[in-house]
Amino acid sequence: MLVLATANVNGVRAASAKGFLDWLATTPATVVCLQEVRARPDELPAGFPGTGWHLTLEPAQGASAKGRNGVAILSRDEPLAVRTGIGDPEFAEQGRYVEVDLPGVTVGSLYLPKGAAGTPKQEEKDRFLTSFAKHLAGTSGHTVVAGDFNIAPAEADIRNWKGNLAHSGFLPHERAWLADLHAAGWQDTVRALHPGVEGPYTWWSYRGRAFDNDAGWRIDHVLATPGLTPVEARVERAASYDTRWSDHAPVLVTFA
Repeated sequence: MLVLATANVNGVRAASAKGFLDWLATTPATVVCLQEVRARPDELPAGFPGTGWHLTLEPAQGASAKGRNGVAILSRDEPLAVRTGIGDPEFAEQGRYVEVDLPGVTVGSLYLPKGAAGTPKQEEKDRFLTSFAKHLAGTSGHTVVAGDFNIAPAEADIRNWKGNLAHSGFLPHERAWLADLHAAGWQDTVRALHPGVEGPYTWWSYRGRAFDNDAGWRIDHVLATPGLTPVEARVERAASYDTRWSDHAPVLVTFA
């Protein structure tokens, strides 16, 4: 049985000081995908990842990337193979994607770029979408891709959807990109197990009272190929604002 968790930690060093290591020590997950690790191997906090985990880390490279991006996969089983990047030289050193082959399944951890509508940042994000779709089209076998997609798929996935129609993360072409993945067979495992409800949200701004009012976005996704069967999915929302170790909450999906 595969139990997969994904979490944007918003900096593994900062998160570890706020309770992330306690969460990691008690999670039932057999695989954990992390985004925005923001640390290279010699910068990882003491005690991370703890006993019983195999760490696969893909940090951002280059002096200008220090303290940015970075993805990782923690697995109970030692990976049979590791692959980094999405085959596009533009993003090769950004620490955006890593995947591992585990017994019976391939798991990928994704940190998709943020955008800003009408700016070069959005153009960069759109180029990534094109390249990543090509990468996924070449997938074979049982595969799960989890992480921070920085896209809310539909109105039910963002509390204030009317006010964000022109904002990156909820632009029509971004949502169409996700819809095309779903049409190609990639299951939105959380939505499949929570149909017809708002959320469950996975990210809340630190500004204002977004968390207290549950004014969030569902942008952290676990996509799986058709041969995998999700049987449970939940967002592990913190009990209170002051117990959060990131502006994202972990998403945990169990597969039969």
